[in-house]
Amino acid sequence: MEINLFDIFAQFSPTETATKCEPITAGLINHTYAVYVNNETTPKYVLQKINTNIFKDSDGLIENIKGVCEHVRAKVIANGGDVQREVLTLIPTKDGKNYLHNDEVGAWRLYNFITDATAHQSASKPGILASAAEAFGTYQNLLSDYPAETLHETIPNFHNTVSRYADFMKALEADVAGRACECGYEIEEIKKHEPLAHVVVDALANGEIPLRVTHNDTKLNNVMIDNNTGKGICVIDLDTVMPGSLLYDFGDSIRFAACNSAEDEEDLSKVYLRLDLFEEYVSGFLKGVGKNITAKEIELLPFSAFLLTYELVLRFLGDYLNGDVYFQTRRDKHNLVRARAQLKLALDMESKLDDMAAIVKKYI
Repeated sequence: MEINLFDIFAQFSPTETATKCEPITAGLINHTYAVYVNNETTPKYVLQKINTNIFKDSDGLIENIKGVCEHVRAKVIANGGDVQREVLTLIPTKDGKNYLHNDEVGAWRLYNFITDATAHQSASKPGILASAAEAFGTYQNLLSDYPAETLHETIPNFHNTVSRYADFMKALEADVAGRACECGYEIEEIKKHEPLAHVVVDALANGEIPLRVTHNDTKLNNVMIDNNTGKGICVIDLDTVMPGSLLYDFGDSIRFAACNSAEDEEDLSKVYLRLDLFEEYVSGFLKGVGKNITAKEIELLPFSAFLLTYELVLRFLGDYLNGDVYFQTRRDKHNLVRARAQLKLALDMESKLDDMAAIVKKYI
């Protein structure tokens, strides 16, 4: 069935008439559109179709987003901030539901559009990385008193590295694509580092570190940066908000933002952690999170960068052994290339843990 976006929009509560729906193509999971109303030249809403193949519990997903956004909204109001720009607003349907969901059209939600701000795809402009880091730190700060245990786990065991290691070993033992013989060095390194997979999982289980609201997709382009001030004003793309550890969000940010190369770089001499970018991110993140971080979390910040990179090695190489059934590939042995690049980065991070710890110490 062909979907009419104007008909979808009309089922939500705004009384304006939609005059244009323009695709936003940056995301890879959901279908997203900027909605213009009354022939205005600036979008007013973001209409999004939820990918229910990935997010099967759409009720739980929306409940997570609504709860977290309402919590942040109350803090923004208390701080005298602008709730139209500093927090996402879920706009209800005409019958008062938080989103539209039926068998005919699927699952849709409507947000406010954040004006005069940009989701940057790279940190090419000076200060962008620190601004994004501060926004993610502020997000943790604002949600530090949210009851994380009440959140739904929309993707079970997403950053559970013990579970990820077990999944990898199943893939290795099955070796359904007959590829294990190509990966001897990588398999050896993965097994050697297995005890480290337990560090954060065990620390959460025994209460050494608190269970927190985690974003779980802390890429640069999931922060709206104000076009005039260059300040990060709003964290977006909340589909993977779940209970977890602050270390998951920090570590994945560093893996993504402070690497010298692309995630799938074939020339491993180009793959290493840039300490200057690590420092820029640390400075912003710790400024944003303020006092709402524990001593143990601070101690584990450098290690978390290694851990989240190691996790991706498990996932990429496991998928390669399984015959490339999860990650999309664009060339021969793409997942093997990705796994090797991430392993090189993880080992480089491991060698720089003391340098990273010294940098963190400068900002606490």
